[in-house]
Amino acid sequence: MMKKYIEQAESVLLHTYNRFQVVLDKGEGVHLYDIEGKEYLDFVSGIAVFALGYGQQEYNDALKTQIDKLLHTSNYYYNVPAIEAATKLKEVSGMDRVFFTNSGAEAVEGALKAARKYAYLKDGTTDHEIIAMNHSFHGRTMGALSVTGTPKYREAFEPGIGNIKFAEMNDFDSVAALVSDKTCAIILETVQGEGGIYPATDEFLSKVRALCDEKDILLILDEIQCGMGRTGKMFAWQHYGVKPDIMTTAKALGCGVPVGAFLMTEKVAANSLVAGDHGTTYGGNPFACAAINKVLDLFAQKHIIEHVGEVAPYLEQKLDELVSKHDYVLTRRGMGLMQGLVCKGPVSDILNKALNKGLILINAGTDIIRFVPPLIITKEDVDQMIEILDQCLA
Repeated sequence: MMKKYIEQAESVLLHTYNRFQVVLDKGEGVHLYDIEGKEYLDFVSGIAVFALGYGQQEYNDALKTQIDKLLHTSNYYYNVPAIEAATKLKEVSGMDRVFFTNSGAEAVEGALKAARKYAYLKDGTTDHEIIAMNHSFHGRTMGALSVTGTPKYREAFEPGIGNIKFAEMNDFDSVAALVSDKTCAIILETVQGEGGIYPATDEFLSKVRALCDEKDILLILDEIQCGMGRTGKMFAWQHYGVKPDIMTTAKALGCGVPVGAFLMTEKVAANSLVAGDHGTTYGGNPFACAAINKVLDLFAQKHIIEHVGEVAPYLEQKLDELVSKHDYVLTRRGMGLMQGLVCKGPVSDILNKALNKGLILINAGTDIIRFVPPLIITKEDVDQMIEILDQCLA
């Protein structure tokens, strides 16, 4: 049955993914099941999306209730779920204004537009520059792709939006060297995801923040993968005491419902986008915002942030033990439940062996095994994962 569906998929879907050879059917807790009934321990969570795990009944019930009331209205009208979701998101982030999107890439697009409009209103010119980081990943749409610091993703689609410069993550001098009187924004992931699980250093982020303050440059922090509790704070930048002017979020924001947002300070909101500058048909619809509301409620009720703080050190300890045990593994890096094992070479065979043994993992680059499990995992889940991965590395 599995082979039949995979063959059918390859005949109808555009081949832009080299998918694992499995057809998933349902999920429960931290486990997924394929259409033949095989169980998998999931340490990917849909790429950091299913923070609350699968089959969360209160979440499912909230969505079912909203389906029976109203799915969509467009943004020509107000709706209560969007108002409540924006209010809750403002509270947990400390930001001031919210714009809901359908994805993380769209959130980045909006953030870039807001930054350029902010600069345009200051001097009336449209040749402003944005500094991004090498090895970053911000999305596949043209604006997000233009600030993604991995050339292989961009080269076939150049020239992009233009006036983008790339510095080195955690090298402040490389950032400062690119700043000019035309620089309007600096964008970076607080913890780089696809580029290799690189957290920003305290010194780097604080210096970039000070530089932005000095020159009235907007700091955009991309929290699409590292936000929503994954690092042990609701947003990773809250570890550093460095607040962005604009931030993006998505993935676990909806825990499976496609939704994202970009948020900004009141200063940026009052001096950038106005009616007619930006919009979306689906963004912020009642269904998506019902998901956000329930996710944020469950984060608080189930003490998700505190749980991450308890289980993440145990995951780090167990991964460090693998580093010590296996010559093929060089080091571990990451923050909270966003971790990576850096290996001496490609990890694709290891990932496939793990899948065969009932463990779902993905990479971050060719040589890094990435761990972004549901935030509800237990120490027992970590032990089971380590046992399987240990066998695969051996």
